[in-house]
Amino acid sequence: MNKFNLLSLFLILFLVSYSGMNLAQMQHAGMSMDAKGMIMNNNRDNLPRDCKQISEDVDLTVHAGQKHARNFNGIMFAYDQQQWLVKPCSRINITFINDDHIRHQFMIHGLPGYLYPKGMFTIEVNGPGKKQASLIFPKRRKTYLVHCDISQHTEKGMKAQFKVDGGDQDFPSIPGLTAPVTPDRYAIAWGQHAWLLLLVSIMIGLIVPLLFSKVQK
Repeated sequence: MNKFNLLSLFLILFLVSYSGMNLAQMQHAGMSMDAKGMIMNNNRDNLPRDCKQISEDVDLTVHAGQKHARNFNGIMFAYDQQQWLVKPCSRINITFINDDHIRHQFMIHGLPGYLYPKGMFTIEVNGPGKKQASLIFPKRRKTYLVHCDISQHTEKGMKAQFKVDGGDQDFPSIPGLTAPVTPDRYAIAWGQHAWLLLLVSIMIGLIVPLLFSKVQK
């Protein structure tokens, strides 16, 4: 291979590599990522169009994990808080702590797209650890959905809401706060086998303690 061909090959490889780096930067615009997680659309300084200044700074520490679901029936995951009431144009500084050994997210929907691409703000933590990020809410009176977008985590209980200026609604199925759209029902079919099982259980509950007491004597 002559020098001209080597130079051409080098230029092609350089252009491909450079294009790939630019493409990666485009794909991750507004996003910071590492092995421990991801932050999307962090915003500490850019005011929404309807805000002249920041009304207040709110520092929140939010935990996520299975242990926070113990206070609620029928769910597997939860945040340690399910609702936050904040003022219009407030800046929310969030420390998101994952108490589990799997990924969890703190994702907010419905934000203005000109400031938060796709209207989203997200903190994700992969396994035990924490990440910090900020957002500024618009002035509009509104309720914003918070949830974990990892597969089925929302359905399993990881759901909450921000109410700006009192909010304009309540989202359903927020643990301990609002009723589900479709309640879970665990009705027992009291057929012949169910009654027989209940009778056997009662008999065992009465007989076993008597036998145990006789053995001790």
